Amino acid sequence: MKALFYTNPNEMAYRAAPDPTVTDGELLVQITAAGICGSDMHAFHGHDARRVPPMVLGHEAAGVILNGEQAGQPVALNPLITCGTCFYCKLDRSNLCSNRTMLGMSRQGAMAEQVTIPAAFALPMAAEMNPVHASLMEPTACAWHAIDLVERVVFHPLAESKVLVIGAGAIGMLTALLLHHRGCRDIHLSDTNPLRLQSAEDINIAHVHDARKMTVTAEYDVVFDAVGSTITRQVAVDGVRTGGVVMHIGLQNGDGDFNARKITLDEIAFLGTYTYTPLNLQQSLDALNAGSLGDLAWVEQRPLADGAQAFTDLDNGNTAAAKIVLIP
Repeated sequence: MKALFYTNPNEMAYRAAPDPTVTDGELLVQITAAGICGSDMHAFHGHDARRVPPMVLGHEAAGVILNGEQAGQPVALNPLITCGTCFYCKLDRSNLCSNRTMLGMSRQGAMAEQVTIPAAFALPMAAEMNPVHASLMEPTACAWHAIDLVERVVFHPLAESKVLVIGAGAIGMLTALLLHHRGCRDIHLSDTNPLRLQSAEDINIAHVHDARKMTVTAEYDVVFDAVGSTITRQVAVDGVRTGGVVMHIGLQNGDGDFNARKITLDEIAFLGTYTYTPLNLQQSLDALNAGSLGDLAWVEQRPLADGAQAFTDLDNGNTAAAKIVLIP
């Protein structure tokens, strides 16, 4: 088969790869769509020690089962492989599983013609569903889980809150779309890339701001930092009002400082989030299948063979797409 390999920092190669070996309890899946995630970009830059080249990246994917009784069934993949027996799995917090593995990190990923996955981690999808949309299940579930966590602690109902989403990448766009889906109407979305800003304008659900020109004041009930950089953490804390909530979902870097004194004196909840629950995945797949998040025209499709250029274009900000999905 052919696959897209991360071979060295800032280097991807489309080349032949061994066919996957299927073990007991696993499915062989023909990939029909695989999205490029921000964490894939982090690996591409050589900033993720967990992803060691040469490696096939990719954990946002849909495909068709090739083996067993379910052969021919289209599926969306849950890339977070959990043990089901550890402390966190027994608490129904399997996203924090002590023994978790993941496609495109500790297992070969989905930017390939085929991949293997334990049977329990392939979610059946409707035969008529667009696989590109189905491949968005995983990032949608990340945003869904983050919103669920915020709703547990926010004092002002989220649908009535003034919300700032920092970053118009895929997670930021999906967060804004899900907030709108849940009834929130005072949504503000910021970014620095003019192409992405136009894409955000086109979905017409949020007040869109150029972060380079935006003056942020403490006026937001909730701030979602979908970038996770030193600067955006500072902006998030500066922008949240007294008693509000900051949700830190981005993972650009972990360095730098921010105003911890304000967090204490203004009784701000600062939350982190990691991936999703199995329920979040099913909810996201159902919402995407129903068209609840719009036409997703901000998603771009490219052949897997052109994947190296897609990584470069995303890195250089040369595309209006918040998400590029690769098609084998």
